[in-house]
Amino acid sequence: MAQVLENHILNLNIGILGHVDSGKTSLAKALSTTASTASFDKNPQSQERGITLDLGFSSLLVKMPNHLKDLDERKNMQFTLVDCPGHASLIRTIIGGSQIIDMMILVIDVVKGMQTQTAECLVIGEITCQKMVVVLNKVDLLPEMKRAVLIEKMSKKMKLTLANSIFKDSPIVSIAASPGGLDDPTRGSSVGIPELIETLRKFAFIPKRHVSSPFLLAVDHCFAIRGQGTVMTGTILQGAVNINDVIEIPQLQVTKKVKSMQMFRQPVVRAFQGDRVGICVTQFDPKTLERGMLCQPGYISKIFSAIVSVKKIKYFKDSIKTKERFHISLGYETVMAKVTVFGVPRQTHDKEDSGCVEETDFNFDREYKYQDELISQVQVDRSDETDVEAPQQQFALLEFDKPVLAVPKCVVIGSKLDKDIYTNTCRLAFHGTLLKGFDDKSYATMILPRLKVYKEKCKTGIVERLTSENDVIVIKMFKKESNLQVFIGLKVFLTTGEEGIIDSSFGQSGKVKVHIPGLYIDDILYYYGLANNSLWNM
Repeated sequence: MAQVLENHILNLNIGILGHVDSGKTSLAKALSTTASTASFDKNPQSQERGITLDLGFSSLLVKMPNHLKDLDERKNMQFTLVDCPGHASLIRTIIGGSQIIDMMILVIDVVKGMQTQTAECLVIGEITCQKMVVVLNKVDLLPEMKRAVLIEKMSKKMKLTLANSIFKDSPIVSIAASPGGLDDPTRGSSVGIPELIETLRKFAFIPKRHVSSPFLLAVDHCFAIRGQGTVMTGTILQGAVNINDVIEIPQLQVTKKVKSMQMFRQPVVRAFQGDRVGICVTQFDPKTLERGMLCQPGYISKIFSAIVSVKKIKYFKDSIKTKERFHISLGYETVMAKVTVFGVPRQTHDKEDSGCVEETDFNFDREYKYQDELISQVQVDRSDETDVEAPQQQFALLEFDKPVLAVPKCVVIGSKLDKDIYTNTCRLAFHGTLLKGFDDKSYATMILPRLKVYKEKCKTGIVERLTSENDVIVIKMFKKESNLQVFIGLKVFLTTGEEGIIDSSFGQSGKVKVHIPGLYIDDILYYYGLANNSLWNM
């Protein structure tokens, strides 16, 4: 009979991220008690090239930490280790892997310190999880007489690097996952692994799980078992799945019934969010699915455009301009898209009755202001000292080059992956949450007209003369061919602060008559004397 493992094991997904050749796979192998069908660079191309090319999965089973025993009745905790590639060209895979983890291990080559991809992994971690353990690997390569001093020096550098991040209190553990290298037959045993395991147990937590949400699983491996069927392995992102449930493969628009399931070679009848599980179905060709999603039927659809909340990543040095194209990552998919930035002006936000607008608040009834570029948090913080008008919230319209499968409320990351991978620059530009997805191919004519985005324009003119107590004629504000009817009723302002309203056109040359309520005769004489020098703004 199948064992219901979820009754006595709490699963926590830990991503192992870092620069290429920092020893991530060696660390995963040193920590693991159980390997999966996709672990430790089993991919033939990975073995040929000597680097990790795809996500690897393995697990470590430990006793439930003491600080969690009163919060959870289960006796054991399982750390599912997600070994992410480190090469710059594989950033898409790293982003995909990061979205299934609860916490992360950032692996640093203690000899080389922080490198470009280390920094990018740190950025991805800040977006996708809240806890991190820093591992200084390859301490065996340091001179023995100076080892303690050099480790302490690198630890101080890392604490300084993390000081302004959400990971400022992260523990730092020194190890040698594979002294001498994996290929060295005389290599010694790993150093520091027991201390690392104890640190992971100490910082472990009970992750939030949304069991009642629609079922969603990220597939990372698919293979056939003769006489059984096809197995799709992956991590459940939300919801739960049972044997005999009907599930959908949305990219193929195919539904299948769950025949059986396993979690690290142990049969189960039910699995929950956070669990890594293998799901067996029949009459399905594994060659048609390399990586993708499984879900409750009808939950995921392909979208052609989307509206997302956006924040600029502080390490991205270039500007993010409207109409610019970026690589957009949603789950395991990355596609090019054109970006249009707009936001909620701060003064509009201040007038909200609630006094507070959440980041995910978006609706078609509100007016939004068009932005030429995305404003960074640094610019927002300094808006009182500069001319930058800081928005309260920022959004982006993404128009994809091709339709993409999108999960509601999923994490979105925008990047410039066409940048030279050997330059010392962050390629990750912005991140946010998917708020609205448009599955209508005619979204430009059917959906976008509902989006109320306005541009502010300023026109200036000169007071030519007075025509009555409260009316003046303004010239050089409009051209002769301008449609003046659309401006009737709009406010104008004198440079000295007085306010008026465009009352009507005057003649055929683009002049307008402006009405100034409450203007006194003394003011008229004063303004008349300065008529040719008085600028009006609209």
